[in-house]
Amino acid sequence: MSKEIGVYTETMAKVYAVQGHWGKAAEIYRHLLSETPTRKDLADALAEAEKKILDDSPKNPDQLVPLFREWIELLFRCEKLQKLRNLKDRI
Repeated sequence: MSKEIGVYTETMAKVYAVQGHWGKAAEIYRHLLSETPTRKDLADALAEAEKKILDDSPKNPDQLVPLFREWIELLFRCEKLQKLRNLKDRI
C-alpha cells in the first residue's frame, strides 16, 4: 500500500480480495503478518492472495500477444490524436 494510507486492517484486505485486487490484499496481509507473525489465518489468506496473483498472470508468451497488440493500437491512436491537436492549434 502507499504511504498515504496509514491504517492496515484485515477488513481492508478482505475487501480488496473480494474485489479481485489481490496485489493490494497481499500487501496488507504481509504488513499484518509482520506485526503478528503467529496468526495462521493471515498467513493462509496471504497464501491464497499470492496464489490468485499467480493464477491471474499470463502463463506463456502467446497470452501476451493480444495485450501487446492492444497496447500498440492505443499508441497509434494516441499519436493520431496528438497530431490532430497540433493541427488544431495551428489553425
